[in-house]
Amino acid sequence: MRFSSTAFFFLAAVSSVIATTGDKCQVEIVRAVECDRKTRKGDQISLHYRGSLQDGGKQFDTSYDRGEPLSILVGQGSVIKGLDDNIIDMCIDEKRKIIIPPDFGYGSVAVGPIPASSTLIFEIELVGISGVESPKSIVEKSKSDASKATNPVKDAITSKISDAINAAKVLLSDSDSDGQEHNEL
Repeated sequence: MRFSSTAFFFLAAVSSVIATTGDKCQVEIVRAVECDRKTRKGDQISLHYRGSLQDGGKQFDTSYDRGEPLSILVGQGSVIKGLDDNIIDMCIDEKRKIIIPPDFGYGSVAVGPIPASSTLIFEIELVGISGVESPKSIVEKSKSDASKATNPVKDAITSKISDAINAAKVLLSDSDSDGQEHNEL
């Protein structure tokens, strides 16, 4: 009985973190850059982007073809939520790939060449932050530093699993300490 109780708590902890993070955007830092000033809410920024559909990979828009970056205010809702939330804390010249589920994109509404309920992929490059000088040289972070920054879901799951294991150990040690078998759970 103890095993099934422990397994239940373990699975409940893991499923709770998956349920709360499963529908969020996935961010991969393609080129990590070190800087003193990162983007923050309210900044006027310029960025290049390439947007495509996850299903089939068809490109639906890009600023590169127009030869001019997009200029937006960060955190003001001028772009879809999945982009707006994930352009914060970027350095000039940093590149990210963001996978945006429908709830953080256009939802159940078709927009131009984008079908309803589409998962979107945006490749973005921060070109500038208004009022912030571009660095004279770009210092790229190592791949290991970049991968550390791109694993919040993995870290959350690992933390919840660790918490569940510790809770199971306490549960087992408490029930084993008096020599009696307890099947209350």
